[in-house]
Amino acid sequence: MTRLTRDEISKALAEMNEAFNAHDLDAVLEKLHEDILFENWTGGSVKGIESLKTAWSPWFKDHGGFRFTHEDVLIDEEEQKAVTRWCLDWPSSEAGYAGLHETRRGVDVMRFEDGKVIEKLTYSQTTLEIDGRSVRLRA
Repeated sequence: MTRLTRDEISKALAEMNEAFNAHDLDAVLEKLHEDILFENWTGGSVKGIESLKTAWSPWFKDHGGFRFTHEDVLIDEEEQKAVTRWCLDWPSSEAGYAGLHETRRGVDVMRFEDGKVIEKLTYSQTTLEIDGRSVRLRA
């Protein structure tokens, strides 16, 4: 079983962020374990690298120039876990705001196994900035 050092985890996270911002799905997937569990901010989940590739392919194809900025990273080397605090800038997909500039803040809680991310749980604030205005999401 491959265990990453703190520096290796930090490097893997930076490389994954660079791949997201380059809209390079294959490079992102290289950082993920074949048994990845991904949960998005809506509560939806995907299990397995092929299922995740299928789910993310349309988003990466029609990416609209999305960009993640990592604002903070916390790493637990012993537990092989990391938490990243991020800001996402992209064209909104929220009803009534589609295509307008959106800034969304959130966190990813990730666990590594065999040197790759096997669990990526994503949480987002429920108040967004869309086109310069504060917009509260409704259930």
